[in-house]
Parts: sequence; C-alpha cells; structure tokens
Amino acid sequence: MKHADADALETLADLLAEIRQIEGLTEKKQGIFYRKSQAFLHFHTDPTGLFADVRPGRDWERFPVNTAIEQAQLLAVLKAIAPAPKPNRPGLKDS
Repeated sequence: MKHADADALETLADLLAEIRQIEGLTEKKQGIFYRKSQAFLHFHTDPTGLFADVRPGRDWERFPVNTAIEQAQLLAVLKAIAPAPKPNRPGLKDS
C-alpha cells in the first residue's frame, strides 16, 4: 500500500479541510499530520480505495475513507483523541 499522491488527496479535499481545523494537529506535508512532534495521521491508496492511518497511541490504526460515512467516522475519532484546548486560567490574558 503506497502513500496517497496529490490526485488521491484532492478527492479528500473537504475531509482534509475539516482535519486542518482540529486543534493540536499540524500538517507537515499535504495529507500528513503530526500531533506534537510525532506522526499522527497520513493517507494510503490501494486497489480497494483510500485509507487513513491514525496513531492514537503506540500503534497505527487503519480507517477507510471512501464514503461520506467513513469520513465522518474518521473525523469523530480524530476529534475524540486530539488534545482538547487548554482552559483559560483566571488572571491571565489570552494571547
């Protein structure tokens, strides 16, 4: 299974736009996201379709992303495991 190329990632443009809005994730290259300094999410293509590899802990987990339902499921997983924003502390100004 090879990493998704630009053409494959273009078919996921709406999904990628939503992923870019998740706080705590940084897109180092198109379709390759890091959480803190560790690789967290990237995409693959094979004859059966497109897949996202996510590393919520030590091991990678694979998710199909070929339909709107599959993409929504991936987004739910990413939002559940991405770091939550830190609450404002009283007495400190927001930057």
